[in-house]
Amino acid sequence: MLQNEKRKYLILLLPFALLILLFELMPLANILINSFLEPGTGGITLSNFTTIFTSDYYLMSIKNSLFVSVLSAFIGIAIALLGAYAIHAAGDRMKKFYITTLNMTSNFQGIVLAFAFILLLGNSGILTTLGERWNLAGLNNYDLYTTSGILITFIYFQIPLATLLLYPSFDGIKTEYKEAASLMNATTWQFWSKIGLPLVLPSIFGTFSVLFSNALAAYATPYALLGNNFALLPIRISSMFTGDIVQQVELGSALSIVMLVLMSTMTVLSNSLLKKFRKGV
Repeated sequence: MLQNEKRKYLILLLPFALLILLFELMPLANILINSFLEPGTGGITLSNFTTIFTSDYYLMSIKNSLFVSVLSAFIGIAIALLGAYAIHAAGDRMKKFYITTLNMTSNFQGIVLAFAFILLLGNSGILTTLGERWNLAGLNNYDLYTTSGILITFIYFQIPLATLLLYPSFDGIKTEYKEAASLMNATTWQFWSKIGLPLVLPSIFGTFSVLFSNALAAYATPYALLGNNFALLPIRISSMFTGDIVQQVELGSALSIVMLVLMSTMTVLSNSLLKKFRKGV
């Protein structure tokens, strides 16, 4: 009976396994192979990676991507923690409203999000025009088409995703814990530093890893804002595969591997920090 049930489960998993093979493993293997091929000759080489790490042009893309990804993840989590706690403390009706709103806003990204920010903060945007008319500092001369503009759009779509990922962790902070801390005359700071934060911290580590990867791979929003005029890894990778004149598949594959290594490194680092934290606890 057990063997028959295992066979049924394996049969049901076949479509999923086929999708993984065709759309993840095979493309990944193809990119990995191409990254070590010499353009034109097809020989095995490391020149593609040498070109990336010796060129200021590509190093700038890596630095900009890391800067925007790390900073947007930090700021997104900082704001999302407040929102997640508000959801935890809200009643059932308000909680449903918050979660529904977050689900809607978390899917509002890409080209649509870029156009929304152009309408608000572009050269002739609503807020920019009001800032010029009323001489509001920070708005009257704001330039959306810079690093700060990219950062703002990234933070916007990081916040709802981070809030959705973090708010369930606050449910682990039970009322009994707060009552016990109150009976022991613990201050609010002592409660959150000794009890609340350790309970939420594992979710923070995991959420940061997700947000970092989410921002690092984001393509549609920055491309809609600045096209190829801003150095980011996804934009550089896309230009290698879709060049109108010359396509550089091998170099684009090597850049893709670099981006994959950055994502994997952040995931491994987050997991290792989480394990050390749990051992300390």
